[in-house]
Amino acid sequence: MSDPACQLYLISPLDVGGTFPDRLARALDAGPVAAFQFRVKDVPEHEAARLAEPLQRICADREVAFIINDSVGLAKRLGADGVHLGQDDGTVADARARLGKAAQIGVTCHASRHLAMEAGEAGADYVAFGAFFPSSTKDTKHVAEPELLQWWSMLFELPCVAIGGITAANCAPLVAAGADFLAVSHAVWGGDEAEGVRALMEAIEQALAER
Repeated sequence: MSDPACQLYLISPLDVGGTFPDRLARALDAGPVAAFQFRVKDVPEHEAARLAEPLQRICADREVAFIINDSVGLAKRLGADGVHLGQDDGTVADARARLGKAAQIGVTCHASRHLAMEAGEAGADYVAFGAFFPSSTKDTKHVAEPELLQWWSMLFELPCVAIGGITAANCAPLVAAGADFLAVSHAVWGGDEAEGVRALMEAIEQALAER
C-alpha cells in the first residue's frame, strides 16, 4: 500500500449484507481504490466470515487490498491481506506473528505523534490519523489537524492514512498536507457509490495538481 500520490481507502458500512456486494463492485469499478476495510460490529466470527467472503472475492478480482478491522482472528481465518488495529485491539507484534510478514498491518493513532511513532517502531505498515472532520460513522473523540500529516510525511517514510468525515468537498487540505490515503465511508456509501468514488478521485487529482 504505497504510492507517491494519494489513494482511496474504502471502509465498509456496518451493514454489508443484501445488495452490498453489488455496491462494492460498482464502487471499485468506478475508479482506482487501493484498499477496502471490512468493518462490522457485534457480529459472531462465523457470521462475519460469511459476510466477508463475497466481498473478499470482489476485491481480489480487482487487486484491491482486503483489510479486516479489529480482528486478527478473522483476518487469519479468511487469509485477508491485512488487519487494522485500534489502540485496544492487540499489538502489531502479535498480529505479525499470527498473520505473517506479507500482511498489511495498520494502526489507529488518533491525533497522537507518540502513538504513531510507537506503531512505526513496532513494525506497522501504515498509521491512521483522525478524525479530521466530524464523522457520521462513529463518535469523534480525537480531532486531528492537517499539520499532523505534514509533519509525519516530512519525517517518516511509512504511509499515513487520513480518516474521519472526509468528503470530496473537504479533502483537499489533507491531500496537500501529504496524506498517502484517504479513508472514506459515508462519502461513498451515503449516496451513489460510483459517483462518490469518481467525485473523490477528481478532488484528489485536483489537489495533487496544486500541491
